[in-house]
Amino acid sequence: MRIGIGIDTGGTCTDAVAYDLDAKKLLAKGKALTTHSCLEIGIGNALDTLPQEYIRDAELVSLSTTLATNACLEDKGSRTKLIIFGMTDELLRYLNIEKEYGIPLEKVRAFDTHGSADGLRPDVPDIPKIIEDNRQWLADADVLACSELYSSNNGAPCEKGFKANLQEMLGIKAVCAAEITDELNVIARGATALLNARLLPIINDFISAILHDLEKRGCHARISVVRSDGSMMNAAATLDKPVETILSGPAASVLAGKAFCEDENYLTVDMGGTTTDVSVVMGGKPTPATGGIRLGQWRTLVQGVFASPFALGGDTHVWVDDKTMITELGVRRVKSMCSAAVEWPRIKDDLRRLLKPREKHINRFHLHEFLYLLHRPERPEIYTANERTLIDALDREGPIMLEDLEDKTGLDLYYFSPERLESEGIVMRIGMTPTDFMHIRGDYEGYDREASVMGGRYLLACLGREDNEAELQKLADEVYELVEERMYCNLVQILLRQLYPGKYDELSEQMDLLIHRTWQTRKDSVQNPFVTQVFSTDMTLVGVGAPIHVFLPEVAKALGTRCVLSENHDVANALGALQAKLSAVVRVSITQTLTREGAMYYIAHMPNGSVRYDSYEEAVENSKKAAARKVIEEARHRGATGNLVPVIRAGNSSTKDKATGAIVRYGTVVEAEIEQELY
Repeated sequence: MRIGIGIDTGGTCTDAVAYDLDAKKLLAKGKALTTHSCLEIGIGNALDTLPQEYIRDAELVSLSTTLATNACLEDKGSRTKLIIFGMTDELLRYLNIEKEYGIPLEKVRAFDTHGSADGLRPDVPDIPKIIEDNRQWLADADVLACSELYSSNNGAPCEKGFKANLQEMLGIKAVCAAEITDELNVIARGATALLNARLLPIINDFISAILHDLEKRGCHARISVVRSDGSMMNAAATLDKPVETILSGPAASVLAGKAFCEDENYLTVDMGGTTTDVSVVMGGKPTPATGGIRLGQWRTLVQGVFASPFALGGDTHVWVDDKTMITELGVRRVKSMCSAAVEWPRIKDDLRRLLKPREKHINRFHLHEFLYLLHRPERPEIYTANERTLIDALDREGPIMLEDLEDKTGLDLYYFSPERLESEGIVMRIGMTPTDFMHIRGDYEGYDREASVMGGRYLLACLGREDNEAELQKLADEVYELVEERMYCNLVQILLRQLYPGKYDELSEQMDLLIHRTWQTRKDSVQNPFVTQVFSTDMTLVGVGAPIHVFLPEVAKALGTRCVLSENHDVANALGALQAKLSAVVRVSITQTLTREGAMYYIAHMPNGSVRYDSYEEAVENSKKAAARKVIEEARHRGATGNLVPVIRAGNSSTKDKATGAIVRYGTVVEAEIEQELY
């Protein structure tokens, strides 16, 4: 029996499964809290739930994670900046890159170059002088990213020069866009490289934790990680290109969904702790993302399955708006009261003290919530004195309730905000979540219900409502309604965007209002006689994730469709991680051009720069060789073994002449591909 171990590390829980690779049978499964302050603890706790001989004898350990997904949506990661060669700062402002690509203007600087678009004449400025002139601005970053106009054609000399000189002059690592993507759009390339740089420490911590734990257990299995397109790469490649894991979790859930559902058309709805990720399967095949993955404010060139993550999970922040006096769902993940009380039982004493009779409970700072330290920053000097004071206090005291923050730190919340520390993943908040209300309702009992109840009672006090069991259950019902409404509205939006690609956003404000109204009036005893059941679908909803069984049935009912909940839906991503294959593709484009005298020549845009040929046949032949060499190199880097023989394809890019109707060839694409099974 050959054994595989699947591990999925999410924002809230880490799941582990042992799997018979030959019989395709689940042998054991387990789950533990993800410990963000030290990922190895949560990973170890999850693996401890499995029979240890399975881990020791495993031939394959395959990983999926939503850590990168969550970091994008929560705007977390290392401190990074971007250099773009071939543009100007004025042009970047004109192109509104912050809105269109998610790149803050204060994080990017441009330096104009004048290389040729065909890549035959690159233009490299004085890079050491650029670094010296911008030394202070550059030195404020942990990692730099760089992108170069036409680098997919010219071999990226500016990017390579910047990376080498930056390391030598400032000792700072740089990420080159050309190492990640060969697409043309220089700004999207820059956004992709910038995001890759931000994610480096997050994925490094994840991989390091896995490798260290497995080594302690005597496991020497092959390690693979699910990429955003559902293929795999090894640990070394993942450390270089963490951006390729931004939809690792959704890709794994699609792979698992194929095993759970026999229907040809369905949506996988993967509800974790931080996000709910939705993917579309049509005709039994996952729908790919068009033009690269867009995630939160980020527009990238990463290829992957279509997935539409939105901020909704078991640990989504539940709070009371002090202006409208209603319960709201936030977008950021917080640690649930019930799980925090397991880790730090003393927080219940603080909550009891807070619940003693007092004149006023409502406060925009949510005094029942706590802050705790995830980890000390590597460069404390870049933070303010007040931020360092908070870090030291949390390191010394452990979690501090906001009610006690001024007494224990001297920091007044009216003048100090921990927002930057929270967004950079240094500090995290403990608050009320859907998981807490699942404990209150009795739908889940994994942690400390008493802490959830006390947090719920404080929210009742903020709302000015009676402190009794009936009101508490009613509040839980209201939170469930908010969760189901957000899930329903986002699913309808996703369905509309699939039905009308590129058109739905034009009516988004009015359409969103209509979608919300259809949810809110779905149970009205008297239906509107003019319009009934505005939104419904024949797409089956396949539930994935631990809390999904609580909320998906009501949403499916509202959409007039059925939902599928496998008995192993709670560890689906860990199972899906074991279904991935290794796949690498390299493309070389060939364009044709006329000299001034009218003679035809051809330019092959090779991975290391463009080459001119007078013969079309010679251009194609050399492009095939270059693509084959590069795809073998990339497949090896991702973990391919054995004798690799690429599949080579060459096809013409063409268009129809509007005047004559003739087919005109304007280029050729040579493609080399390698695919290999994990087992």
